[in-house]
Amino acid sequence: MSRKLRAAVAQLGPIHRADSRTSVVKRLIALLREAHGQGARFVVFPELALTTFFPRWWMTDQEEIDRYFEREMPNAETRPLFDLAREFGIGFYLGYAELTAEHGQTRHYNTSILVAPDGRIVGHYRKIHLPGHSEHLPNAPFQHLEKRYFDVGNEGFRVWRMLDAVIGMCICNDRRWPETYRVMGLQGVEIVALGYNTPTENIHHPEPLHLRMFHHILSLQANAYQNAAWVLAAAKAGAEDGFGLIGGSAIVAPTGEIAAQALSEGDELVSATLDLDLGDYLKRTVFAFEKHRRIEHYGLITSRTGAVTEV
Repeated sequence: MSRKLRAAVAQLGPIHRADSRTSVVKRLIALLREAHGQGARFVVFPELALTTFFPRWWMTDQEEIDRYFEREMPNAETRPLFDLAREFGIGFYLGYAELTAEHGQTRHYNTSILVAPDGRIVGHYRKIHLPGHSEHLPNAPFQHLEKRYFDVGNEGFRVWRMLDAVIGMCICNDRRWPETYRVMGLQGVEIVALGYNTPTENIHHPEPLHLRMFHHILSLQANAYQNAAWVLAAAKAGAEDGFGLIGGSAIVAPTGEIAAQALSEGDELVSATLDLDLGDYLKRTVFAFEKHRRIEHYGLITSRTGAVTEV
């Protein structure tokens, strides 16, 4: 008998610089209530779900920057979300900016957490593939300063067992890198939870919007299939203070098929019933790692960062 889990991705529309965390959490709670009404037991919220996508702004005052970061989780503003999720018995993924101290040093991470239906934080991930730049680009239409405002994640790609499933996490740009999924795939991942904030515009090279969305969906589908796992991707979408973010929140099956997808750029919930055994035949046949992988030929993946032409 197959294992079934009703799950949802909770897309958020724009969050502006003037919006308070309290107002945002009310929106998260509304989406959580909707998920409960649809029978969902697991909900994925977006990357940086509590604030605007602040890396688009050049800031030099560290106090101003730090206002976008959370020093603890849950905190006073987010506690109502945790309390309601516990009341409903719903687990969730939440992305936010984390300020913490490690070995006497202040660190800033782009973080996501995995929260169990009883309200406990059971998983913690810090974004590894930070896109963008660290220098000021005054001629760009906006900045993409994740390399300036965040430290590179230091906890790797782990998985956790929750809701009778093996769940892993990643954030935004991580989804474009096959290594992200393969490391979790080698740990038997069944659900990859992903939040993202993807600009509608590439500041370095002009791209049509349809190509931005195509690459987003392609990354989800290819990696879901190649690792026989469900991928639950939640966007922050729409124009934040005039700067656009793509939508396209989706639930992708281990077969690579799209099971559900958002239609708007606003607050929107999409859900599906996940058959957690759906990818089992792929894990046993087409992608039977233990039978077909040849790690003796993969050395360049971990010994070399950039592409080098040697012929």
